[in-house]
Amino acid sequence: MDAETPFALAARPGDTDAVVAELRDRAEIADALHRFALGQDLKDGDLFASAFTADAELDFRPAAARWGGEPPVMSGRDTIVSTILAMFTGRVDTTHQVTNVRIGIDGDTARLTALVEAQHVLVDASDTRALLKNPYTVDLVRDGSRWLIRRLRIDNTWLTGDPRAIFGA
Repeated sequence: MDAETPFALAARPGDTDAVVAELRDRAEIADALHRFALGQDLKDGDLFASAFTADAELDFRPAAARWGGEPPVMSGRDTIVSTILAMFTGRVDTTHQVTNVRIGIDGDTARLTALVEAQHVLVDASDTRALLKNPYTVDLVRDGSRWLIRRLRIDNTWLTGDPRAIFGA
């Protein structure tokens, strides 16, 4: 799916079954990103993992470049989940807010764009924080009746606080 994929409903308004199916897909697509966000916030490995395909890729490099960070691209659901939860559990509290969700569907693939505001606070030093406003680009695939993230790219528009204390350099 390319960046030009339209975000409008593809189903004709008079075709009720097609409209309902597409609206269900759109809800399930958005839910994948919500599972990603809430899984981190709750430190719930099963919920977090449920957002991804086994071969998923998470690219945080564009966001990290804003403060000089150089993380690798994370590949594979197990690597993504274990890396992020190990970095945060017991050390960083997070809250993610997902807004401005746009979805384009092309058969069994979809692209979602959203703005995600992510607050990170050190557990043992609550005055050390990083607040990030990040545009997300998410490529998803259908898995039965649900959708899973295959590729997630996180960019950054602005930030406040000390992201190096949260994520390292």
